[in-house]
Amino acid sequence: MEVLHARCAGLDVHKDIVVACARVVAEGKATQDVRSFTTTTTGLTSLAEWLASHSCTHVAMEATGVYWKPVWHVLEGRFALVLANAMHIRNVPGRKTDVNDAMWIADLLAHGLIRGSFVPPADVQRLRDLTRTRKQLVREVAQHTQRIQKTLEASNLKLTGTISDVLGLTGRAILDAIVAGESNPEKLADLAHHGIRASREKLIEVLRGNVTEHHRFMLRLHLGQVDALRKSIEEVEVELGKALAPERALVDCLTTMPGVGKVVAQVIVAEIGLDMSRFPTAGHLVSWAGLCPRMDESAGKRRNTRIRKGDPWLKTALVQGAWAAVAKKASYARSLFARIKARRGAKKAIIAVAASMLTAAFHILRDGVV
Repeated sequence: MEVLHARCAGLDVHKDIVVACARVVAEGKATQDVRSFTTTTTGLTSLAEWLASHSCTHVAMEATGVYWKPVWHVLEGRFALVLANAMHIRNVPGRKTDVNDAMWIADLLAHGLIRGSFVPPADVQRLRDLTRTRKQLVREVAQHTQRIQKTLEASNLKLTGTISDVLGLTGRAILDAIVAGESNPEKLADLAHHGIRASREKLIEVLRGNVTEHHRFMLRLHLGQVDALRKSIEEVEVELGKALAPERALVDCLTTMPGVGKVVAQVIVAEIGLDMSRFPTAGHLVSWAGLCPRMDESAGKRRNTRIRKGDPWLKTALVQGAWAAVAKKASYARSLFARIKARRGAKKAIIAVAASMLTAAFHILRDGVV
């Protein structure tokens, strides 16, 4: 097999150590030198110097959790780096050691058999951290809201089924009063906002419960957590606004698509970046995101065509946006959803709508047009 890279290296990255294999071809003969390094900054600097001493031009490593990132940052700019999906470079079963893994990665790289994963630039990685952190904080707010509802049920306050949002204007006013020691259902009902649908009599009835000091403590605890999380979300929003300020026009263009609001647009930009030259076509981007059927055919028969995992952050945001898009009457997304749903079901139909939205986003970001 033809050797594409005469001097290259494969790295088996772990939390505390990196096993490196330098593969050098000289006079038609390949030699391999294996050495282990620590993952401290000093150790990674020694790794870079050791690779340079072998005149390596290309270096490949597995995408192992987040442990590959420090290695990547130290070696970036000095070597041509390739980040490999661990599922794509599995070795023969029964030969699993750190040294063998490093040698195997080096051999695959030397012959050009590793397809590099998409590694966004530093500014896009910062956007990813912000959007992903925001989503995790929102999830934690939802978890504490559920715990508040659980505490209300334990005290026999049927507030959850009476008002739509326990932490809305009415719900928060009532909860703060309960935490402060108020237990009279009539006084609690007087705190309701004028726009609430439930009648005053209904509120008085559901607010007759058995609230103890323990329930008040739990409510105070979770409400404090919710307030802190919401403050953190606001801080993340401010940082996102600063980071996206230079590209505000493109983000606004994305929001012209049905179902794409500010949050979904920010997630799209954070996950795929603004440079669409990394993806030859829109189809490549859709495939990378995991929004198209996989190819699995044998003996003329198509087998499993389920979509792969892809980018879960991007996929989740696009599917949420797709459900909002199909709710708009007389729209392309709604007609596409209805047409595919009749033949393939709602799940496949909504994935198809999400794929079409990502295709449109590709052209908007590439050409700068709506």
